[in-house]
Amino acid sequence: MRFPNEKELAMLREKYPAGTIVRLISMDDEQAPPVGTIGEVQFIDDAGSVHVHWQNGSSLAVILDVDVVEILTDLGANF
Repeated sequence: MRFPNEKELAMLREKYPAGTIVRLISMDDEQAPPVGTIGEVQFIDDAGSVHVHWQNGSSLAVILDVDVVEILTDLGANF
């Protein structure tokens, strides 16, 4: 795994600010939430992992080089 530099971290944090609602498309982890699960971004750590509070109670982070999420703009505060 390659760690992002400061510029890449800033871009990730701009794209996925806390409160962003995402839907899981795929995750390479045995304990992954089901595909289609919706969650709210909590923060981006210094390794570039997107920490998400999933609606099923999971808090498994998204690794963007491996996992895929889509940003949902139409849910807003309805999550």
